[in-house]
Amino acid sequence: MMKTFDEYLALVNSAIERIPYPARPANLYEPVIYTMAQGGKRIRPVLTLMACDAFGGDITRAMNPAVGLEMFHNFTLLHDDVMDNADIRRGQPTVHRRWGENVAILSGDAMLTMATALVVDVEPRIMPEAMRLFNQTAIEIYEGQQMDMDFEHRHDVTQEEYIEMIRLKTSVLLGCACRLGAIVAGADEDAAQGIYDVGVNLGIAFQLQDDWLDVWGDPATFGKQIGGDIMNNKKTFQLIGAIAAATGDDADELRRWLSDSYALRDMKVTAMTAIYERLGLKQRCREEIARYSALAHERLATVDLPDEAKQTFGLVIDTLVDRTK
Repeated sequence: MMKTFDEYLALVNSAIERIPYPARPANLYEPVIYTMAQGGKRIRPVLTLMACDAFGGDITRAMNPAVGLEMFHNFTLLHDDVMDNADIRRGQPTVHRRWGENVAILSGDAMLTMATALVVDVEPRIMPEAMRLFNQTAIEIYEGQQMDMDFEHRHDVTQEEYIEMIRLKTSVLLGCACRLGAIVAGADEDAAQGIYDVGVNLGIAFQLQDDWLDVWGDPATFGKQIGGDIMNNKKTFQLIGAIAAATGDDADELRRWLSDSYALRDMKVTAMTAIYERLGLKQRCREEIARYSALAHERLATVDLPDEAKQTFGLVIDTLVDRTK
């Protein structure tokens, strides 16, 4: 019988708490412990356990790979924070702010190695397949991060390019999580690819929902200030759409806000949000979220799974895409 998301989550959190870390050198491992203890939605490891369970596998055999994917995800966030010079992650000081940049880089490297060891802690017969999947996913994530960095210096980014960037940077890891669970369970290639596709489409919808919430979310439930992407001039679905569509006064106003490094937060967020709404981007973003959510559901319907498993995955898709935080 399939479990609920929260039941899988409890198992993941318990496993993360039991990760055995060496005691020395403390400055190498304490930042790793600190990062892993900060929580997060733990979507990736939950999807791995869910997929393994759905295909009739033993989820205890999928636990270390699941935890490994979560550690890898947190490694990417740790290094992202260094590259972005970020101060806060999940309400706490970032590792490079607390321990320094050199320690953050080295601890991130340690996380990557530990994550890899966990991901490939599977039966020997499937280890090569698990390693190939993980390596391919990691490379794609790095490619997505580079695209995101390149976008900072471009004014001609298209929404199609943006979707490809988030597919690589965010979505392929959700796909990997699903496929890894299927591999551990012994699913055939068609089924494993099918559940991978479900994860990728879910991941795109998930990131677009993040974009939407950063502009129109409720600060009381979103968990952070609204408009962070706006203040950083981050290329999101909305900003890319606005740059492409704005004309006349809207285009002039958009250029002024994007070039004003000293703009007051409330004024800039309010003005940019109004531009997005005048250009119909609030609705267009919602339509894209619905489109990729529907693609995830449609692909799920084609995967050879018991009805109960499909219902559980379908509920998780809807819950993650319709979330308010």
